[in-house]
Amino acid sequence: MIARLPRGFGVVLRHGGEPSLRAQAAAIARACRRRGVRLLIGADIDLARRVRADGVHLPERLSKTAANLPQRWIVTAAWHPAAQRAKTQRPKAQGVDALVVSPIFASRSASATQPIGARRAHAAATRAGLPCYALGGLTVTTARRLTARAWAGVAAVDGFRT
Repeated sequence: MIARLPRGFGVVLRHGGEPSLRAQAAAIARACRRRGVRLLIGADIDLARRVRADGVHLPERLSKTAANLPQRWIVTAAWHPAAQRAKTQRPKAQGVDALVVSPIFASRSASATQPIGARRAHAAATRAGLPCYALGGLTVTTARRLTARAWAGVAAVDGFRT
């Protein structure tokens, strides 16, 4: 799949402690470098260092650790506005380069919560003060419902497979 991605795209490896994915991380990192694709490791700073990833993707609860990471890294953090009382309050984290806002639409992901919808997601992304990527239930059809000017891009697990 990495071989089909355009240069400059990014991959987030979220291994969730699964030994087989963790073991494959070095090969995934090599494939990303060959293709010119950025690799972020999800919530595993040690693994990101070991495979010389381009950075990390942090869950919201770990976003405060971003300030202590290497300056050259790309650091993204999850942001789930629907789970917060102040719907537009973003994680307070020094060193975070971008936020991944989710879930926008209904998703099959086991970790997905109640979707916030395109309108609330747009409002959150507009006020975030950082580039935001939309995630959750995104397909070619649902991505068209997003207001382009609010988003740096979109992210998907399997929504764009052909």
